[in-house]
Amino acid sequence: MTKVEYAGRTAVVTGAASGIGRALAVALAARGANLAISDVDTAGLAATERMCGERGVEVRAYSVDVADRGAVLAHAEQVVSDFGKVNLVVNNAGVAVAGTIADTTFEDLDWLLGINLGGVINGTKAFLPHLIASGDGHLVNLSSVFGLVAPAYNGVYATSKFAVRAFTEALRQEVTMAGHPVTVHAVHPGGIRTNIARNARIRPSAREAASSDDPARDFERVARTSPERAAARILDGVDRNQARILVGPDAWLIAAVPRLLGGRYVDLFGRAGRRAVGRGARRR
Repeated sequence: MTKVEYAGRTAVVTGAASGIGRALAVALAARGANLAISDVDTAGLAATERMCGERGVEVRAYSVDVADRGAVLAHAEQVVSDFGKVNLVVNNAGVAVAGTIADTTFEDLDWLLGINLGGVINGTKAFLPHLIASGDGHLVNLSSVFGLVAPAYNGVYATSKFAVRAFTEALRQEVTMAGHPVTVHAVHPGGIRTNIARNARIRPSAREAASSDDPARDFERVARTSPERAAARILDGVDRNQARILVGPDAWLIAAVPRLLGGRYVDLFGRAGRRAVGRGARRR
């Protein structure tokens, strides 16, 4: 394994106000990277900026909505102007919607796809030429274990994460074929203890199917991996030049499901979910 040299290089991290994004920014600062961090949560972003600045590296915070293509393109040019180059880009920003596809509004669907998929596409297209120009670039796109399997009540979220996986895997092949000096990685976290569930848009169908009155709390009970451990695992995967970076023991388990069962998992999950929904309804 050849470790990536981060000291003195420039890393871009979206969704850096909390969770995995913040943990990655702090871990990169500890490795000596200069940082261009962004989010729409300016208060949280300022806290991340302070945490990274304590490491003695250059840190600049930018308010950017990754769903706004023009803003992301302008952001890429501003980062290059501010830092001179870009060596690593982590397209991390993401949101969640929980509920059946029938119950999910077009507004919620467009909101989620604009951030989870559009944000990855915008960030990749905006920064890829600069990563190539760096001569040693690294692109990290956040998918999910729900980019490997698609469970009920997470159909829209899984749609975005399957698409991120497809986009990233195709791009990795293309940069290899073209001989570009860029490595491309798709990250598939399992349950990470972040605020994504608390900030999710939860449709009535998801509340009715939940095992308690608080679906976010249900997720938090099974989210075993800390953001800091997730960040360490992601950077280890970059060091190892892994195309697919699985984060958390549950991610390894879930990744095995489609390999072992193929498409049969869909009906098995459906039957199991039907029984679980029935038990939850009886408890309430």
